[in-house]
Amino acid sequence: MGNDSSTLLIGIVGPCGSGKSTLLAGLEKHGYRCRHIAQEHSYVKQMWQIITKPNILIFLECSFENCTQRRKLNWLISDYEEQQRRLRHAREHADLIIDTNIHNPDEVLDNALKFLEKRK
Repeated sequence: MGNDSSTLLIGIVGPCGSGKSTLLAGLEKHGYRCRHIAQEHSYVKQMWQIITKPNILIFLECSFENCTQRRKLNWLISDYEEQQRRLRHAREHADLIIDTNIHNPDEVLDNALKFLEKRK
C-alpha cells in the first residue's frame, strides 16, 4: 500500500463499551494515527466517511450484555439496537471486524496490529 503507520489514518467504530478507546490507545502506542468515530451517536450513516476519511476502518463487535457490563450502562436493548442500526453502514464498509465478545483487549490489539502489518 505504501503507507506507513505515521501517515495511515485508522478509524475505529463500534457500540458504546466495545473497546474503541482501549484499542485506540494501544494502536497509538505502536505509532498509528487513530480516530475514535462516534458513529453510534450519529443519524448520518456515512458520518465516519465524511468527517474522518480514514484509510482503514476497524469495527468492534460487542453484545448488549457485554457493552452494558463493561460501561455500567443504564440503557435498554432498544438503545443498543438503535446504535447497531446507526453503525450498519460503517460495519458494511469496515476493513476489519473484531468480535470483542470473544477476545480480550490484548487479543483485540494483536488482531488489529497483525492486520495493519499486512496492509503496509
